[in-house]
Amino acid sequence: MKTVLITGASRGIGAAIARTFSSRGFHTVITCAHSEKALFALKAELEQGGGPCTAVVCDMSDYQAVERLFAQIPALDVLINNAGCSYYGLLSDMAPEDWMHIIDTNLNACFYTCKLAIPAMVQKKEGRILNISSVWGNAGASMEVAYSASKGGINAFTKALAKELAPSNIQVNALAPGLIDTAMNSHLTAEDLAALKAEIPADRCGTPEEIADLAWQVVHAPAYMTGQIISIDGGWT
Repeated sequence: MKTVLITGASRGIGAAIARTFSSRGFHTVITCAHSEKALFALKAELEQGGGPCTAVVCDMSDYQAVERLFAQIPALDVLINNAGCSYYGLLSDMAPEDWMHIIDTNLNACFYTCKLAIPAMVQKKEGRILNISSVWGNAGASMEVAYSASKGGINAFTKALAKELAPSNIQVNALAPGLIDTAMNSHLTAEDLAALKAEIPADRCGTPEEIADLAWQVVHAPAYMTGQIISIDGGWT
């Protein structure tokens, strides 16, 4: 049985990805930093469906915590870096510690997990890494400069790491979702949400399940596909 680690899996896109992989025969390892109750509720749901699941409360921005997490994973076939957070506000009003929190959670965490996952993948000459980026990593968003910068960093990280690992038959790709119906967008007013939808040719938000379906497809794509930033945004960009 193959094992997938999905970070930030207590809700939204991460939870949808966990459900998809679990329902298709994977042992899922799921993490979150704060929503312990939701995480273990998801673990119970997945196990009720017949899929083995390991749930770990872990702050992915803390390297030592990530080391402890990997000590609990005997083997890893797929790594999905989904953990993330956002900040909405003017850059000039942003405190340095808020900036660092975004970078630590969204970008540094990818470094930590990849650093620890890569040696075993290289040893067996097989592995898949999928990073969850954002449309704002491609285009940038006003009032979300730190978030955009962290996701743009993920895009560059993905492309560079894919080149580094291609000789070892390890594929590294990223998804760049557009406006998805998740709690991360709860800061948007009804007016803001309507204005954004009006810009999207599909005229709606995407769903976490759509991202999960694409994640499955990318992880199981031909090995020659690597280093790609794949947009799923209803034609927005």
